[in-house]
Amino acid sequence: MLIRRNVHVRGLVQGVYYRDTCCQLAREAGVNGWVRNLHNGDVEAVFEGSPDGVQRLVGWAAEGPGAAEVTECAVTTGHPEGDRDFRVLDTAPTAERASLAQRTGAVRTYGSVPAPRPRHGGSADDVPPRGRAGP
Repeated sequence: MLIRRNVHVRGLVQGVYYRDTCCQLAREAGVNGWVRNLHNGDVEAVFEGSPDGVQRLVGWAAEGPGAAEVTECAVTTGHPEGDRDFRVLDTAPTAERASLAQRTGAVRTYGSVPAPRPRHGGSADDVPPRGRAGP
């Protein structure tokens, strides 16, 4: 019997060898699927294989490699699709910001962050050039 889990991980999970370690462990466990970075700093992965292997990877995903600081790990169930290997995908394109977990409602979607406003209360055009004093 094969099972499939979609995982969305939030925290300090990019730049800490999360994807490479995930890929290595998945291959060792005989689990197929993929892992990729998202533009918002999160990571998403799909694990497909035996219940024991998939559960082992889901448990690892909630911890990540030693340098990671996972703050949230949302897991949803999917239908097996017959993935034949495990691979590291390129970062999700900007238009594809909504991950599998977000589309299924497992993770809240956060809107875009507005541009910072000048601290002095004026408009951005009122900010003096670098190196010059203001009015």
